Order: sequence, then C-alpha cells, then structure tokens
Amino acid sequence: IKINYNERINLMRAIILAAGRGSRMGSLTTILPKCRTILHGKELLQWQLEALDNKKIKKIGLVRGYLAETFNEKISYFENNRWSESNMVVSLTTANSWLEAHNCLVSYSDIIYSKDVVNKLIEAKGDVVITYDPNWEILWSMRFNNPLDDAETFKLKGDIVVEIGNKANSKKEIEGQFMGLVKFSPNGWKKVSNYIKKFDQKIIDKMDMTTLLQGIINNGIEVRSVAIKDKWYEVDTENDFKIYEKLDKLFNAIV
Repeated sequence: IKINYNERINLMRAIILAAGRGSRMGSLTTILPKCRTILHGKELLQWQLEALDNKKIKKIGLVRGYLAETFNEKISYFENNRWSESNMVVSLTTANSWLEAHNCLVSYSDIIYSKDVVNKLIEAKGDVVITYDPNWEILWSMRFNNPLDDAETFKLKGDIVVEIGNKANSKKEIEGQFMGLVKFSPNGWKKVSNYIKKFDQKIIDKMDMTTLLQGIINNGIEVRSVAIKDKWYEVDTENDFKIYEKLDKLFNAIV
C-alpha cells in the first residue's frame, strides 16, 4: 500500500542522539550525561523535549550510552553500548527499526531550538532534509575569537546541499552552518543505510554526521535544506555553557 506524503507526516517520530559523554564540557558531565546539564533552569534534554512536543510527532526516542541508567524520561530508548569507541553515526544506526519504518526527525542532544524550527523541518519535503543557520556568524562570533576556527564549509545549489563539514578557509565557503537536526524518510534512510553498510566497522565507528552527509551527497543522494532564522544554541563546551548562562532574555521565549 502506497502512503502519500501528507499521510506519512503523521507517522513522524523523533530520535535524540545522546550516547556520548561530551568530554569538552569538563566537570559538567562527570555525574550526568551532557544533555542533562542544566541551562537556565532546565536540562538541555528538557529544552528539546518541549520543542518536540508536537501533534505530528507521535513518539520520541533517545539513544543513550554514557551513564545510561541516569535517564528517567518516559520515552523510548535505544542503546549504544559501544558509545566510548564509536561516533554519532553508530548511535543513529541503533534506531534503525524506527528509521526504516517512519519519517524520523533526528536531533543532536546538545542543541536548543524552538517549536517553529521543528514545524519547519516536519513540513519540509525531501527524503533527507537538514536545517541550517544562514546567520551563523552571529552565534559563532559569540563562541569563538575567530569563527573560522570551528565553522565548517556549507554550500548550496538552491536548497540542495552540495558541500558540508569540511575545514573552511574563508567565509566565502560558508553559506550557513548545520544545526544538528535531520529528517529522514524511510526511503531516504534506506539509501543512507545502504551507503553506511559499504564501510568497514572501524570506519563507521569514526564517522560523524557531517561526514555521513557529505558522503551520501558524493554518492548522489539528495540532501535538501531549510534555512532557520530563529535563535538556537549549540552547547559543545564548558565555555559555551558560561556564555549562554549570561543570555537570560534570549532564552525566555525560545520554546
């Protein structure tokens, strides 16, 4: 039975990738996983769950690893028991049962975003779709003395991503920054999964999300994009945490 696009939207699920420790957060992740760090009165995970509270998202799952026993949310769980020796793509594949059967919105666990961002990604058409920030330099300038120390290449042809995740030598190579949110249709995931299976496990273990995205682009799998102008935040280091703690007013209305 073929299911049309509008019907398949109603089968949406969300997957939060939260298996890693987040060692760059220093002592903040000694007793709890990174996404359970409290920022402005809420755990990062709670910010995400509130943004994902959407009538079109029927179930939420979380891939856990480091200190897995500390998670107590009433959601579904996937296990990356090899979290200490693997990267985000391995965590993603643990949720294969959902990805192969449903439209899935996949979220990093160290980002904060609004309900509107979620709605825009849900509504976007395409088998693999990501969100990106065209005004990336504002956030990166807050976090880094030289934004090019961390910012990666991001190039588009229309709304199709043609390059992502490489070392940027100039701002001309950056049309935006990937936010850590991806939507896969079952058809899109099938193509991505088949691509991943081509590699030896040691290579897969080291593969991060942008490496995966560039790889599938190079192999002819279309990655579409949605520009986001809402405020959003990536909490990657202890310094990020300290910076965001000073931005009270910016967080009050984000969710």
